[in-house]
Amino acid sequence: MRNLFVRRIIPLLLCAAMLFSFSGCGKKLIEETAPEETTTKAVPKKDVWTPPATDFNRLTGLDDLSEEAKGKRPVAIMINNVKASLPQYGIAGADLMFECLVEGGITRMMAVFADYTKIPDVCSVRSCRYYFPVLAQGLDAYYICFGCNPTLGKQALIKTGIDYIDGNEDYDTDLFGRDPARLQRYKREHTAFVKGANIPAFMESHKIRTDYADRKDDYIFKFRAPKEVSDTPCETVRLNFSKTYYSTFTYDKDAKAYKKTHCGNPHMDTAANKQLQFTNVLILKTNVELFQGGPLVRIDWSEGTGYYLSYGTMREIKWHKKNYDAPIVVTNPNGKEIQINEGNSYIGFVNFDGVVI
Repeated sequence: MRNLFVRRIIPLLLCAAMLFSFSGCGKKLIEETAPEETTTKAVPKKDVWTPPATDFNRLTGLDDLSEEAKGKRPVAIMINNVKASLPQYGIAGADLMFECLVEGGITRMMAVFADYTKIPDVCSVRSCRYYFPVLAQGLDAYYICFGCNPTLGKQALIKTGIDYIDGNEDYDTDLFGRDPARLQRYKREHTAFVKGANIPAFMESHKIRTDYADRKDDYIFKFRAPKEVSDTPCETVRLNFSKTYYSTFTYDKDAKAYKKTHCGNPHMDTAANKQLQFTNVLILKTNVELFQGGPLVRIDWSEGTGYYLSYGTMREIKWHKKNYDAPIVVTNPNGKEIQINEGNSYIGFVNFDGVVI
């Protein structure tokens, strides 16, 4: 399905601001002109993906769910990412982390947890923008936000049909709170948090479906045992969402993961005392522009190109999302779906323009 909204030409200022660059990466990416598998020899079993049983984590491919969470749908929580709200807490254990530009040149994130029984308190929680419920619905996730853009955001919640709660509209004290320590030091809009331990009981008491929907494409990726994704090394990558907001990922060989910095500083979860790190980094290039002259941002969530980084290497990709209910599908440049390494993933949406390698 194509995007919800009519495309408009982005002002030159925004166009110039939205770019990302690679540092410590190979100068030229491996060109893929043929299907990945060109041999008739038997493929090792570990490289053949079959849909895992319901006791597997459908967001990471790992067997790490609690007994109570097996076969259960994930939970997606909107994360405040403006500099004035930092640091956050409760987000280091997310299985997926989305980051997108919102108005004013800042970014907002969406943390997705596969095991809804083990979500910690998450702070600070902020409002919905229309592309986030579209992404969450593709995972069959229960969506939690605190506030919502009253035009495009509200329309997306209705059109997707996603199960959600907006703490600003329905401030349920069993699920939401205001961090008392943060109330002493932060503006009030940066103090809302979700009581993670209460999520299962809240969903049960409000008769919210917890089982996965009966859909054959619930898995966000086809997974495989972790290994290099190409012969092209990539130690560092930077995504410039705007002139003032950017995310940098640096490969840690010991952790076998990319560690994230936010605008030049380690991106920390203070409760876990841990810097955010990801096995997989997916950079999805698409049209990112102001909607009808601004200030809201329009992101084409339907298709694009980009890069996949893992184990200190990177490769070119294409991607698409066919409708609200479908997950993102990642392919090689020829359109063949690729396998993704088992583990957690960061997914960042950036503009096509101004790519520097």
